[in-house]
Order: sequence, then structure tokens, then C-alpha cells
Amino acid sequence: MGVSGQLSIVARSALQLRDGGPSTVNDLSRSLEISRTSVENAVSVLSDSGLIVDAPVASVGGAGRPARHYSFHAEAGTVVGVDIGVASVRVLLSDLAGRVIAQRSFPGVEAHPDGAAKLAAVIDDVRQTLGGASVASSRVRAIGVSLPGLVDDTGRVVLSVVIPEWSGADIGAQLRQAFGCPVSVDNGVRLAAVAEHHLGVAQLVDDVIYLSVGNRISMGLILGGRPRRGIHNAAGDIGRLAFRGLNTETGQISWRTAPTAAEVFAAARAGDRAAQDELDDFIEELAHGIATLTMTVDPAMIVIGGGLSAAHEQLLDPLRQALPRHLGLPFQVPLAEARLGGEAAAHGAVVHAFQRHAADIYGIDDMPVPPITPLPHDTASPTPEETK
Repeated sequence: MGVSGQLSIVARSALQLRDGGPSTVNDLSRSLEISRTSVENAVSVLSDSGLIVDAPVASVGGAGRPARHYSFHAEAGTVVGVDIGVASVRVLLSDLAGRVIAQRSFPGVEAHPDGAAKLAAVIDDVRQTLGGASVASSRVRAIGVSLPGLVDDTGRVVLSVVIPEWSGADIGAQLRQAFGCPVSVDNGVRLAAVAEHHLGVAQLVDDVIYLSVGNRISMGLILGGRPRRGIHNAAGDIGRLAFRGLNTETGQISWRTAPTAAEVFAAARAGDRAAQDELDDFIEELAHGIATLTMTVDPAMIVIGGGLSAAHEQLLDPLRQALPRHLGLPFQVPLAEARLGGEAAAHGAVVHAFQRHAADIYGIDDMPVPPITPLPHDTASPTPEETK
């Protein structure tokens, strides 16, 4: 029996209208294979809750009044996804059908002097995004938040070496007080993995290692189709340990031949032998660490995200060649570039909100997460710097 077969009749009817489009009672009865009376009762509940509305019906001529059509009222509420980082803050607004309706980027929290100022800036970023999309705060039904650090199940930051002022802070409670709606907080790399599994390159794969390779190396795990948190919420926080040569506290990558990865890659492209040797050593070490993780978890796919993931010829292609040597297995584990890039964690935060707060979002306990539809890149709002 599939997921839809396990849902209540009200949830199945809402799901059919949300993901399948407008329908009549008879259409719903046939597609769901349940009685017309049961559908009429479900439609009455959904209409009273405001989750469905009458859909316009095209006139087709002939005698009699056309059957009444119902459509899912996606505009009845808004779900917010926030990705908080030191370099940037991304805010996404989604309607109840999972369509992203607004997206903005803001400067990161690094410039603000203390933890309270950092959080106040994030709250203002969310309010600016809501205001720019003409969405009242009262319409926000849930918020999902991604941030760097270990986060417990209540939304309290256990430890963050990236935003140390928030270690021990209940960021979820602070945001719940600010916006008056449910808030769920989780680790950013874990939520990036969630996004790639739900709407990215790993949609059909339920056992995934997601590795973010940028200024640091960090990991998120999807096992059995679910993000793995672990008993202490630390599952996946292994980049600083599994890859030799990193800062053991932060997972930060240190480069010898130039200050930044971009400069090392550029020098290697220009023929600098020392830079190319350093890059070769980095790829070998990366392959060794991935092989160790692969033999621990035995995933169906490895997804590489983060700032360096788009470097095909200099990183991904050589990494694909190096990994089998370190694994020594009679089969290969596919290694794919993340599809969502820097937007993954913000989309994962939206998915997280839908997963954790279905009852608050829909008024129905067992509604599945909708298929999230990203905003086209050419319609995304610019950052504040781009408008100056």
C-alpha cells in the first residue's frame, strides 16, 4: 500500500486536489476509489477550513448546470525557509502547494556584533521578504530554519563553531515569539541533503551521503529516505575528523599555495605546478575520506555540494577517477554534483517546515510534503547590494 493509501480520506482528498489539480466530487470519488458520500464529507471539511475553494468552470454548452469543481487554495497560507550563514542569509517563501513565490538574499550575520544583533538581523530579513511579497505575517503558518551547528530537536543550538554566540541559544523559541507560528531548526548541511533528496539530484535514492566542500568540509546523511540526526543530533558532523589536514575544530580547509580555493584552482589552471600538486593531494585526501564514509554507510549515491562542487574538470572528474582506487570494490558508487547549489539549505528548510508542521500548515495531521517548485533564477529578487 502506498503512502496515499494510508492517509485519512480528508488528507487523500486534499492531496489529490493539491497535487493533481481541480476536480469534481465524482472525479475525486473515481480517482481515490472511495464513495461519493465519503468525498462529499471530506470536501465539506476542507471547504470549511479554507483549504479548498470553488474552481472556475469553462462553459461547454448543453443542458444543465456544470458539475462543481474544487481547487486547492494554495494561497491560503505561506511557509518560510531561512538559511542563515556568516556570508549570506537566504529567505524563501512557499505557498501551501510547495511553489516558491519569493526568494531574497541578504548579507550574512558576520557583520553584527553579538548574538542578539545577529538574530534581530535575520528577523528583519524575513520581514523584508514578507513585505516585498505583500504577505502579512499572520499568513505565515510555519518556518523552517537552517544554520551552521548542532541543533537539538527543540530548535536549541547545542554548539556552533561558525556562530559561537548562538551556542546554547534557543533560536527556535526566539523566532516562534517573533512570528507567532511553529518554527523548526536544523543543521544547514543536513537540510541541504534533505533538499537534494526531495527535489534535487537524489530524488529517487534513499541512502545518500551529501558532502559540502567549500571553505570547509561537512556532511549530511539520508538513510532510509530520512535525514539521520543521531541520539545527540551529531550524525554527519564528521568532516573535520574524516578528512586529514583540516582544522579539527571547524573543518576549515587550509591551502598552502594560495589563500583561497579559488586562487589555488586558478593557479592550477594557469599551469602552476605547486598549485596543481596541492590540488592533486587534496583530491586524493578527499577520495580517501569519502571511501571511509562509504564503507561505513554503504550509500547508493554520493552528492557533492558546496562552493567547489561546480569545478568539474578540476575536482569532480578527478575525484570520480580516484574514488574507486580507494574503495577497491567490485562496484562503483555514483558521485553526482548537487543540483541546487547554494540554495539547497534554504529549500531544505522549507521541506523541513512542511515535514514537521503538517497539522499547523494544513489543519491535517497526515499530509505529505508537497513537491517543492523552486523559483526560476531570473525572477529571484536581488540582494540589497545589487540594488544599490
